[in-house]
Amino acid sequence: MKVILTHEVSSLGNPGDVVDVKDGYARNFLFRRGLATAWTKGGQKEVDAINKGREVRAVKTLDEAKSIKGNLENKAVKVVAHAGTGGRLFGAVSTADVATAVKAAGGPELDRRKIEITTPIKSVGTHEALVRLHPEVQATLKLDVVAG
Repeated sequence: MKVILTHEVSSLGNPGDVVDVKDGYARNFLFRRGLATAWTKGGQKEVDAINKGREVRAVKTLDEAKSIKGNLENKAVKVVAHAGTGGRLFGAVSTADVATAVKAAGGPELDRRKIEITTPIKSVGTHEALVRLHPEVQATLKLDVVAG
């Protein structure tokens, strides 16, 4: 089944890409989560709109991405989360929390979908997150999670 991706899906593609996937994967995963729509003849207009929006939001050049990477990797970002005794968090730190903390620390505004947290952050302390700035540039972000 041909689908148009509306959001980035790891190991599948970026928004605006037309990909061929199995029917069950499309119906049970992509459509239910709003990550894709079915391909139709009129779908090309949707693809063009998604690509135009992606170009506006994307980091323009490789040099800009490298400078942002340098800024992000040089400082630790403080994330305040509600924690109980023993340093255990109520819930987990989300990618939206990380994006908000980076902006509050004076960093660039990051899209939460470009941030990857490999292991769930459920305790206070020092953790890491990966930020995909450009197809060729990824930054490792140091997070200091504190109780607040």
